[in-house]
Amino acid sequence: MSLIDLASLVLAPTATKEGKVYSAIPDTGDGDMTFTRGSAATRVNSAGLIEKERANLLLQSNAFDTTWTNVNTSETGGQTGYDGSSDAWLLSKTSSSAYITQSVSNSNVQTFSVYAKEGDSDWIGLILIGGSNPRVYFDLSNGTSGELSGGAIGKDIQSVGNGWYRCSVTCNDNISSVRLYPAEGEGVVTGTTGNIYIQDAMLNEGLVAQSYIETTTTAVYEGITDDVPRVDYSGGGCPSLLLEGQRTNLFEYSEYFEGSYWGKTQQGSASVPVVTGNYAISPEGVQNATRVQFDAVGSTSSDRSGLVRDFAFTSGTTYSISCWVKATSGNNELVQFRVAGAQVGGEQTATDEWQLFTATHTATASVTDNFGMQVRGNNTTNESDILIYGMQLEQSASYASSYIPTYGTSTTRVADSCSKTGISELIGQTEGTLFFKIKDTEHFTAYFGVDNTSTSTRILVYGIDDKKVYTQIRNGGTIIFTSSSDVINGEAKAAVAFNGSESVFYVNGIQVGSGSGTTYTNLSQVTLNHASIVGSSLKQAILFPTRLTNEELQELTK
Repeated sequence: MSLIDLASLVLAPTATKEGKVYSAIPDTGDGDMTFTRGSAATRVNSAGLIEKERANLLLQSNAFDTTWTNVNTSETGGQTGYDGSSDAWLLSKTSSSAYITQSVSNSNVQTFSVYAKEGDSDWIGLILIGGSNPRVYFDLSNGTSGELSGGAIGKDIQSVGNGWYRCSVTCNDNISSVRLYPAEGEGVVTGTTGNIYIQDAMLNEGLVAQSYIETTTTAVYEGITDDVPRVDYSGGGCPSLLLEGQRTNLFEYSEYFEGSYWGKTQQGSASVPVVTGNYAISPEGVQNATRVQFDAVGSTSSDRSGLVRDFAFTSGTTYSISCWVKATSGNNELVQFRVAGAQVGGEQTATDEWQLFTATHTATASVTDNFGMQVRGNNTTNESDILIYGMQLEQSASYASSYIPTYGTSTTRVADSCSKTGISELIGQTEGTLFFKIKDTEHFTAYFGVDNTSTSTRILVYGIDDKKVYTQIRNGGTIIFTSSSDVINGEAKAAVAFNGSESVFYVNGIQVGSGSGTTYTNLSQVTLNHASIVGSSLKQAILFPTRLTNEELQELTK
């Protein structure tokens, strides 16, 4: 008989849905955990790519005769679309300066896109109303684009076959409406007749058009939205449930580095860095990585080329900075984080693979100074040509958490919460065993426990970010048993077992502690985190209603 056959609750958290982490045992739903997180988040998916929340902020995204308002146009549905459907529309002019529009209320970095094909007219204009009215015109006869105008910061046109193109314009502005213009040339809308085909419009946050999402009467959000558990594949191998505490990315633009928010600085004989947006494929799997060409020119430490942002530091507070970095050419390139004029984390080497560079800094004074990346003249090399993505700054943080994208405002990811109440029948009261398997002890601050819905009576296994695994048994406010492992590098398997006379703790096949036991009559809740102790990748959690033997504990944890 397998030890699993003795278990009353088994969580191998790969089966999830919004608000739920399913138990493998029992399979009746009695052990399914309630999951909450009041914000979007990111994870590394099974393809090894960073997955975000995605959204189409337009309404009736492919029903151009509903929420959309026509100005000197007519719309005819049922046309052959880019995807072989009959979902495309013929957008025809009835007079000059014709367009179709939808009111929106959105700000910061955003991308407006539509699939389009030439008809009697060869061009389409995409215009966002607000600020300087960002706009770009596209030639649908040959798949080329006109100039960026009105403060537009990006454009793209991609062939999808059969004469269809996906066209997009990106801005960093407050927008009140979007418009689509049939046109006769770049900026030429004076013709009184003509038509084009359109399908599947979208407005999303970020520097590039995301994969299309259909909408009707409301905006639609997909991906890692509020209350969606994160089955994470970081580092490859088997997935785990990512549980993290609340963190905020204090940088307002984590992907858009060309604008004025990020300073391009030089000292001495150095040159300011050259920044080119949407240059390459990022760890997200889309073309929104930025190229930064640093050139310190000189040979002394006073020659510096930097990409920085001023920030108000608080004395005594620890900050974590992180960014994905890759060498543009594939050759090794050196770069360093700079905080308040000092190097932190040492020189780091970018290679032909994306790496997450991280560093921490504890402020010694309350002062406003810069935080960012630099190359100095006395580096091993004084030039660096790199790709960057996802710059993040976290306060009161000794390590970098998962990526929190920002598009114009600092953004908070709320803590993950996973628990189940009212399951006293699954928890051993006079004896029992808890087993906890985590992917890695690096920054392990997670918590797995059973309790009576208070902290005074509980049995738990946890970490405190020192690469050790701990246990505590408490009854009515009295600590019955505590123990901890030695430092562990990598995966950890831990089990604590108790009955009325003894308690014992095993980690990775070794007994690391034993002590007094206790019995309970009111344990009713299972929790996978705690308000002050959360942040790890859970691979498996198991409850046994009996105290396993020492031999079984050794087998279970080795």
